[in-house]
Amino acid sequence: MKYPFFKLKLSVFCLFAVLFMSFWIPPGHVTVYLAGDSTMSDKAVKAYPETGWGIPFHAFFDSTVTVKNIAKNGRSTKSFIAEGLWSSISDNLNAGDYVLIQFGHNDEVPTKATYTPEADYTANLVKFVTETRSKGAIPVLITPVARRKFDSEGKVQGTHNVYSALVRKVAAEQNVPLIDLDMEAQALIQKFGVDDSKMLFNYLAPGENPNYPDGKSDDTHFSELGARKVAEMVLADIKSMKLDLTNRIVISHFGIK
Repeated sequence: MKYPFFKLKLSVFCLFAVLFMSFWIPPGHVTVYLAGDSTMSDKAVKAYPETGWGIPFHAFFDSTVTVKNIAKNGRSTKSFIAEGLWSSISDNLNAGDYVLIQFGHNDEVPTKATYTPEADYTANLVKFVTETRSKGAIPVLITPVARRKFDSEGKVQGTHNVYSALVRKVAAEQNVPLIDLDMEAQALIQKFGVDDSKMLFNYLAPGENPNYPDGKSDDTHFSELGARKVAEMVLADIKSMKLDLTNRIVISHFGIK
């Protein structure tokens, strides 16, 4: 009579052991690739305090996440592909990885060599999405982040209206998670106001920093504060969309909630 009872206890023990282990098996490692331009990119020491939002973004995750920032200054979707930067991502993707894709600043300017007509820009975004998904990875589209521009009444003006709309359209048609940094950053800039919003960007007085002895008035590239604020927006959107990355965010860094 003892033997069946022993088997029952052993079965119950095994059941609880399996349940316990299922809660404690660590998640697999993933890589988050950042594909974009200078507003996202890592910077050379000589560029500081100019800061891409991809720099503070590195610190937001636990040890199961590696962030690889492939974004480069001056790149458009066209030049990112032509220079092999995109293939350096797509060739190395694994299932469960993420690719955060943010272009537009250099695609939209007809006078630049990096200019990408609207139809080509759309096709390139679709290419990024399709090739990311073909590897079992997750694409996230991001509108080009806002520049600092105010009208005479102190209202923020959009400078990426056409190309941001194209990103939203591709995201909707391809059912891709979307982070609208154009609109969100406009709201942040408006909140800071005409004068204080300069703190978000690379504004320096002459002699203030040895990297910019003549000073700098830059309404496109971020200061360390601005980069952190934008990175926090991206993290907040990742959480609101309930992407798997949410479970890998280290909350203590920068007070993300």
